[in-house]
Amino acid sequence: MKKNKLKIKDFGKDTDQLAHIEPRDLMPLPPPYDKIEDEPKWQEIKQDVKDKCECSLDDTVVLAIPKPKTPEEEKELVNKFLSGLKKLFEKENNWPFLQQLMLSLENCAKCQTCVDSCPIYEASGNNDLYRPTYRSEIWRRIVKKYVLKKPFAKFTDGDIDLNWKTIARLLELSYRCTICRRCAQACPIGVDNALITHELRKVFSQEMGIAAKEIHEKGSVLQLQVGSSTGMNTEVVKDNIDFIDEDMTELTGLEVKTPWDVKGADVLLLHNAGEIIAWPENPGAFAIILQAAGISWTLASEAVAYDGINYGLWYDDTQLAKVALKHVQAAKKLGVKKIVIGECGHAHKALTVIADRILTGDLNVPRESAMTLLEDIVMNDKIKLDPSRNNFPVTLHDPCNMVRLMGIVEPQRRILRKICPQFREMTPHGVHNYCCGGGSGFAIMSGHNFNDWRLSISGRKKLKQVIDAFSDKPGPETPKYLCAPCSNCKGQLRDLLQYYDVKEKSNIIYGGLVELIVNAMVDVKEGFISWDDAF
Repeated sequence: MKKNKLKIKDFGKDTDQLAHIEPRDLMPLPPPYDKIEDEPKWQEIKQDVKDKCECSLDDTVVLAIPKPKTPEEEKELVNKFLSGLKKLFEKENNWPFLQQLMLSLENCAKCQTCVDSCPIYEASGNNDLYRPTYRSEIWRRIVKKYVLKKPFAKFTDGDIDLNWKTIARLLELSYRCTICRRCAQACPIGVDNALITHELRKVFSQEMGIAAKEIHEKGSVLQLQVGSSTGMNTEVVKDNIDFIDEDMTELTGLEVKTPWDVKGADVLLLHNAGEIIAWPENPGAFAIILQAAGISWTLASEAVAYDGINYGLWYDDTQLAKVALKHVQAAKKLGVKKIVIGECGHAHKALTVIADRILTGDLNVPRESAMTLLEDIVMNDKIKLDPSRNNFPVTLHDPCNMVRLMGIVEPQRRILRKICPQFREMTPHGVHNYCCGGGSGFAIMSGHNFNDWRLSISGRKKLKQVIDAFSDKPGPETPKYLCAPCSNCKGQLRDLLQYYDVKEKSNIIYGGLVELIVNAMVDVKEGFISWDDAF
């Protein structure tokens, strides 16, 4: 078997490790990040984890799935997997995605057009394991042979053995895809390998009770039980917002007071609750802008409604629906005119594109992106701005869910062109931009040694894009700003820039869009954005 070349039939083999990654195999990075000896060292998977869990896919593990203790247990798990696969093709069980799934099942031409669009495949040094069609082809063979039971399927569509190792590896492999959908964008037929990844995760979660704990137990389950995936209840959130208001008042010289539960407000603003803890300047900046623009707005103290997160988008339709309903019910209770989704890409898609399937009739409350609301404020001069305050190099990261998957491309760019004299685009940009590497939940996953994989491989293409965008001023003597209007993207970029010492080597900091707007406001004390306080 040639290096990095895997055949489908290899997937179920009883081997200790299916694929291996060496630093020298990875896509080269630009200077000063191009020395192999400086490549961060990966954490080893602990031996007790290897003994107890299935860790034979590659050099990392995120799920640590316990190995079956008996043949009977293994058989039961295989049967549960097949039961879930069957439900994917039943209208009553999967009506939102059945048509798209059938298209992706039956129409792949195996042309591999999608392969070069995958940043993970490219960053890994073209390791076949991460080729989008590799994962999808395993799924197709299983479905056609064991679910649809097509006559002569193993001859017409290719054979594959179905055993626990095959299923466990496929489960782990479904968490090696950021679901960015660049592959679907590139496919001339419209086959969606990322949808297949999502549907696999859904089977494992809804039928087998297996999901990444960061997005399930510590994510949507915690959110529905407590009110937020951060674990903060209403009282804690309100206390934190009070502190943010006080800090913003002192920092900007403006009196800042966040409104709560305003009946009949024009706007119910939904933040990713992670911002309140990790990036408090973001909700603070929103409060300053909306207040200065004279917009009637509010936050909601109803449980779940103060957290725009909806991790169900990545792995479980049931969890997504439960959270989306909570958001809309809070809006209806307050009688607001519309919901505005803050700087969180997956919250955008979850509450608009996907939730449209369940939010019908009276539940169809108008929902809008913060990008278009901010565009209206800035471009119609509802606040006074001085672009010279942002006279430093700025580039823009495009969150996959917001831009490629929803088409919200220009509003944020119009703002940046107006308020940032040195704004420059990444290559490529807009709908063709690359994922940050933290999509589909990766930004909050760091169990075992998965942190090394998501930063060395999953985020590698984005790191190169960022460095290249500032190639005219590469050194640390010039402060530079990476604008990322998405909380999950910021989490990934924070870790990525720290992992490669980018602040020290290149003096690049990251932040949202609203921070740049506030930094340019003439009524705000200068210095809202500071390189000294970054990281």
